Amino acid sequence: MAVQNITMPQLGESVTEGTIEKWLVKPGDTVKKYDSLAEVVTDKVNAEIPSSFEGVITELIAQEGQTLPVGAVVCSIEIAGDSELLPPPPEKKSAVSTAILNAGVQKKQEASQSVSTPPSAAPKEARKDKVRYSPAVLRLAQEHDIALEQVTGTGEGGRITRKDLIKLIETGNIPTATSAAPAPATSQAPSEQPAPAQAQHAEKPGAPVQPIQPGDIEIPVTKVRRAIANNMVRSVHEAPHAWMMMEVDVTDLVAYRDSLKGEFKQKEGFNLTYFAFFVKAVAQALKEFPMMNSMWAEDKIIQKHDINISIAVATDDALFVPVIKHADEKSIKGIAREIHELANKVRTGKLAMDDIKGGTFTVNNTGAFGSIQSMGIINYPQAAILQVESIVKKPVVLPGGMFAARDIVNLCLSLDHRVLDGLVCGKFLNRVKEILENTNKSSTSVY
Repeated sequence: MAVQNITMPQLGESVTEGTIEKWLVKPGDTVKKYDSLAEVVTDKVNAEIPSSFEGVITELIAQEGQTLPVGAVVCSIEIAGDSELLPPPPEKKSAVSTAILNAGVQKKQEASQSVSTPPSAAPKEARKDKVRYSPAVLRLAQEHDIALEQVTGTGEGGRITRKDLIKLIETGNIPTATSAAPAPATSQAPSEQPAPAQAQHAEKPGAPVQPIQPGDIEIPVTKVRRAIANNMVRSVHEAPHAWMMMEVDVTDLVAYRDSLKGEFKQKEGFNLTYFAFFVKAVAQALKEFPMMNSMWAEDKIIQKHDINISIAVATDDALFVPVIKHADEKSIKGIAREIHELANKVRTGKLAMDDIKGGTFTVNNTGAFGSIQSMGIINYPQAAILQVESIVKKPVVLPGGMFAARDIVNLCLSLDHRVLDGLVCGKFLNRVKEILENTNKSSTSVY
């Protein structure tokens, strides 16, 4: 019999960790290869960890609510030789393996109690001394000044889980370090003693205390929001951002799209959006300026071969970035279909791990919210992000000195200055502008 470990998988190109949301198995369960073991949450996607083997679950190493780096062991499985390749009949395997597992676990528990637990020590105290807290638990405890030694855990073996702390936070019954023991004597008068939260936060200048006033609402930070925040902070800290903007006259594009949208929707069953034209133009320009399709890798710059456009799709409380693969090979209709399908997956919670992998350049439709100018944060580890702003009517001076109302859009580019310089970015952005300004009925097909 051999024991194999299951590790946290790579759930996206820029994803470095995942949080165990819920275990779908327990010790003693028999699983088949590719069976789902646990639900995992990251800043990019909700996914499941599949089993790489067939066998019996021996131990759940990670706790629900625990955040683990990619490659960390989450559980172990006992397998019989090459059982994942030549599985025995399920009924016999399940009965025999479960019996062996139960006997082995019982013997280990008895041996552990007889050797490591002194007769005078209470089991609860022994467990308390050796307890380890997950990163998610430690973060919540630090943010809300929770004394973990005063919290009773409901996890396996009495471990404190993230759900335990969330429950305390929601009820307001938060134990602090001073609630069990008096504060040490100081030269200050009792009336001058700072509150526990103020005292702890005073040591951390980067985390000022935010006073709560009547009517204020405290909203716990979700796993997805926390992961988004971490990725944004990493991008800003590691990538020196620079910005560039160009105005584009898309009057002909607007007229062309508006003339097609009704018939297109009736024929295809989804909308022909302006955004599809912009994504197509960016994909074409990336093919001509491949340096824009690059990533920083410390001792080298990696110029990506595939042109995979990440698009930002927002929900009420989160932002997801699914990917249109090989966008340069797709028609405007094909891109419009993928935008429609990916947006639906995000809003219905059906976004799969493969939908977010492999992005090389991001295009964000900030104009959908009425924005006319913005500076996006680069989707790490990519080298640039393009913000497509709202199309607005503006008076423009035409050749010959005549004024006319034209449809104008701002394209705002954020770039990683380690990888890209103003020259190549200016040429790239000018090429996108040229493509869009020459998109019309006579020169452009959506099919």
